[in-house]
Amino acid sequence: MDYYQHPSAIVDEGARIGAGSRVWHFVHVSGGARIGKDVSLGQNVFVGNKVVIGDRCKIQNNVSVYDNVTLEEGVFCGPSMVFTNVYNPRSLIDRKAEYRDTLVGRGATLGANCTVICGVTVGEFAFVGAGAVVNRDVPAYALMVGVPAQQIGWMSEFGERLDLPLEGHAEDVCVHTGARYVLSGRKLHRQEAEG
Repeated sequence: MDYYQHPSAIVDEGARIGAGSRVWHFVHVSGGARIGKDVSLGQNVFVGNKVVIGDRCKIQNNVSVYDNVTLEEGVFCGPSMVFTNVYNPRSLIDRKAEYRDTLVGRGATLGANCTVICGVTVGEFAFVGAGAVVNRDVPAYALMVGVPAQQIGWMSEFGERLDLPLEGHAEDVCVHTGARYVLSGRKLHRQEAEG
């Protein structure tokens, strides 16, 4: 075993966990889960069978990552944030065949106590504020807050708010890294360095 597992954690047979990952107190990883390298699973985390977690993700305490959720590399899940996998659950009706896929893009942040409703895609390096409820797709680099979540700005890959309008044509530079961000319409992308 080339990852750390706390004695109180349960890792079901068949689960794949990458080198350097840390599985902390009272975690339960289901047998079908695929977890990358250098991942941190905080206290009381649950990981379902049909879950893929990329390298260097941080899943903070009390998060359940249910079936059909995929986290790309470097996703941050804040304490007690929530994923769902059925849109209209009922205890008396079996809806396991109706699970909806949820994808969280590389480098995205999901703040403490936020909720991500199943079937959405959260774009790379998006930033969902604490307590927000995401019920539709989130653009890459978008800053989302509120219930339901609304976009109020743009974030750099470094995790700082950029001085850009929500739409139009504009540019800004991250003061921490010097990276240039270009807004075209309602899409933001990081411009590759020239030379």
